[in-house]
Order: sequence, then structure tokens, then C-alpha cells
Amino acid sequence: MLISDEATNGIVLATEKKSSSPLIDPPSLSKISLITPNIGMVYSGMGPDYRVLVDKARKVSHTGYKRIYNEYPPTRILVQDVARVMQEATQSGGVRPYGVSLLIAGWDDGVEPETQELADEGLETDAEKKKASGKTGGILKGGPSLYQVDPSGSYFPWKATAIGKSATSAKTFLEKRYKEDLELEDAVHIALLTLKETIEGEMNGETVEIGINSTPQELAPKADQHDTGIIGAPANDLLGYEGVEGAVGPRFRKLSKEVRSSRLISTTSDKNQDVQS
Repeated sequence: MLISDEATNGIVLATEKKSSSPLIDPPSLSKISLITPNIGMVYSGMGPDYRVLVDKARKVSHTGYKRIYNEYPPTRILVQDVARVMQEATQSGGVRPYGVSLLIAGWDDGVEPETQELADEGLETDAEKKKASGKTGGILKGGPSLYQVDPSGSYFPWKATAIGKSATSAKTFLEKRYKEDLELEDAVHIALLTLKETIEGEMNGETVEIGINSTPQELAPKADQHDTGIIGAPANDLLGYEGVEGAVGPRFRKLSKEVRSSRLISTTSDKNQDVQS
């Protein structure tokens, strides 16, 4: 079961980690992957297929797009590339479709001007002005974005969604809880509440994985402060490349086991209070 919801100051990916044996090392069961410093991806389905798509997405981002444009691709561009790979597998001989559904969460810096007048400057017709507005064309606006990619290669933008087992009931729960003005703290809380409503068994720091996409200051415990002065900044070796340490823009990172456990305790106590009231 995978849950994701978008807030005004970030985006959350939350998933259950199932182990087939208590002897398996829990960190090896990670389902959330970092693609670029500001884009994360999670899956429901076949793990080996997902790892192939992660490798392809990283290759496109780090050796393809970045080599040409000297920057990482916007979330929408990366989603289109991954969806194209998945769609081609549905109509090519000798291969089968990828057995996964994906949630891709990113935060783009964008090129949004300060005012609409500046955005319209240089555009002569109403049609040109209309084309330049929004996230999907013309001027790329910054902020969090969430996409779902199906095995067919179809992709859709969402404000909040769920995939995997019990996705229908999870979406119903999200519809009741989600609001347009959610803060990141609330988004994490709602994601965990949704998992509690839909999964079986115990939830703890080992069985739940959470990834957040936000500015480094959001949701960061003080114990994570680095010499750079940035609280919660991700490690610069997550993908084996330099340049992430000391960054000040939006970043995707996974919460530690200790932070996940504390969030679950808070969520459980809040839920018990709701039941008693």
C-alpha cells in the first residue's frame, strides 16, 4: 500500500514495508528511491521491474538531460520519459509490460515571474498568453507535483492518491481528510492515518517508510543539523555524486527510523483521542 499527498510546502510518500521473514535485514526492503536531488519515486508491484525503471530514470536524469541542459529534468519531463519506457514495453516483441505502478514526487524550482504582467510581457495574442500559463507548458511554475504512472504508460497528476492493495478505501479516506491548504506536518499525519486504516499488522519505524520533498528546514529534527547550517539536508552520497551537500533548494529525502517512529506515536495518540471523543 502506497500513500502520497501534496501540501503547500512539500509532498509526502508513505509506504508499508513487508518482510517475508524476520531474518531479512529491514533496510534492504526499501521501496522509496531517490532519482534526482528533488525527485523521489516509489512503486507497487514487482521489485525487479522497479529497479530496472529506477536505473533508467537515473540514467536519463544524470547522463542524458543533465549533460545537455546542465540541470536535472523537471518532474513532468522525467515522468514522460519513464512513461514512454513503460508504454514501449506493451507493444514490443519479446518483452512483457513492466509489472509496477509508480508514484513520482518532485519539487521544481520553476521560472515563475513575480507578476502576471511580467509573464505576459512579450506575448502578443491571448492564445499565446493562455499557452504560457500553468505547469504543463510555457513558463514552468515551481512547487510540489505528484504523478502516478500505470503499467500501460499512462500518467496522471494528483493532489493525493494511493496505489496497491486497498487503494480504493485509501482514496476514500484521503478524500475526507485532504484540504488544499495542508501543511507538510499535516500531510505526513494524514498519510500515516491512511496507512493505519488500510494495512494489517503492526506499524512501526521498521514496517513503514516515509519520503518527503520540501525545503531542508521542513520537518527536520534538530539532531540532523549539519555543519552547513542546513537542518535535515540530505547526505551527498545518496546517489554517489557530489553537489548535494550545502544545497538550499527543495530536496527529496527519506525520514530516519527514529523520526518515523516518533511520527507514528504521535499519530496513534491523536487517533485514540479521536476515538474517545
